[in-house]
Formats: sequence, structure tokens, C-alpha cells
Amino acid sequence: MAGDKNNEFAIAISYAIIPSMIFDLHIHTSLSRCSQLAVQDAIACAKERGLDGICITDHHTMNVRHVVSEGIQKNGLCVIFGMEYTTSQGDFLLFGPFEQLPSKLPADLLLQTVEQRGGIAVAAHPFREQRPVDERLIHDGLCGAIESINGRNTPMENLAVDAWRRSYDLTECGGSDAHTLDEVGKFATRFFAPVRTRGDLIRNLKRRLCQPEIHAAAHDHCWDNQMDAIRNASAQKLIFS
Repeated sequence: MAGDKNNEFAIAISYAIIPSMIFDLHIHTSLSRCSQLAVQDAIACAKERGLDGICITDHHTMNVRHVVSEGIQKNGLCVIFGMEYTTSQGDFLLFGPFEQLPSKLPADLLLQTVEQRGGIAVAAHPFREQRPVDERLIHDGLCGAIESINGRNTPMENLAVDAWRRSYDLTECGGSDAHTLDEVGKFATRFFAPVRTRGDLIRNLKRRLCQPEIHAAAHDHCWDNQMDAIRNASAQKLIFS
């Protein structure tokens, strides 16, 4: 038991001293029909709010590549391209070489394709009442990363992730799901290794060098109790697993 406690302490200390980066992994721009958020406005806003990077995850498209260059921007913010892909078994944030990904793939084939191409899929807002993710995909190991906090979820939809947290060994991350400037950066992911490229992001997610985070002073006081519960559960999973 003493050895286990020493290991836990060492892991906690190691994460505390590693320089970290905060990314909002889930942002929709005007390239999605549901959003009027301009790409450059999102970049400027994220920098002002102290983020180190953002991921542009428009629905079924990576056409953001025609609007801005991927990587470090003039203001120092890192921009990574991804997409949100909708299936009948849930929505997924995809990161990898998916600029020409076919539409309307069933979830099983989608997730297999992502793995074969060296990318990663994150189950987006997995317990959202309107579009939950099919637990079978998690149970069968087809998807090993989840967006455990999402800015457009209700507190209870975010807290429901605890059921999977207890049952499966998963990578956890967070994103605002922003469609407006006000939402950018409210929920995010802290990485414990540098992220400067899409490859860095994929590698760090696969290595689980991350944890979900509520960005400081960016949420209403009525969320406090629920957010404390999410923070505590996520921190225990990261440090003590």
C-alpha cells in the first residue's frame, strides 16, 4: 500500500512540473450551418482568453484549411484541423488525415477507418439526450476517448460520464462545442506535452497526456457544484489510475 501511495504522489508531482497547454478541442465556425462564428474571430478570442490552441471541428468538413493555415498563428495560438462526424450511433470528433473522408459511414466502419489511417476519434458529448453515443462502441474498444465535459451539455449530461469512467479505461478530454464567441474556451483540455501540430495532438491523446478542464472564471456560478464533481472525478482518474 505504501508503495502505491508513493507512486500516486510521484505521478501527481510529475504532472505538476510538466509545462502544459490548454486547448479547446471542439469549435464550430461559419463553415458549419449551425454556426456564424468567423474563424479569425475564434482565433483572436481564444488567445485573449488565455488558451494555447483550438481545434476547428466543423460538421463533416475540414474546409477550414482553405481559410487559415494549420499550426501556430501570428498571435501565437495553435490551430488544429479536425471535424465532427455524425452517425446514428453518436457523434465523433475526428483528428487525422480525413480531408476526403466519405460521408454517411456507419459508426463501426468510421472508427475502424480512423484507426487504420492513424487518427483518433473522440466520442463527442456521449450522454447528450438527443444524440448519445452507443455504449457498445466503447465496450468493444472501437473508441477509447471521450469528451467528458462539453460546454453545450447540461450539468447532468456531463456528470453521466462517470458511469463509463468507472467501467472503462478511457482518455478524457473537454471542449466548448462553441458556436458563438461567448462560448469559446469555456470547456477545454489540458495537455501535459507540447501540441504544435495535428500529429502532436493525436499522439498526446493516444498517450493520455491530457485531462478535461473548466477554463477559469468562464462558467456561471450555478455550475459550481456540478463542475467540482467533474473536476474531482477526472483528476482521480488521471492521477490515481
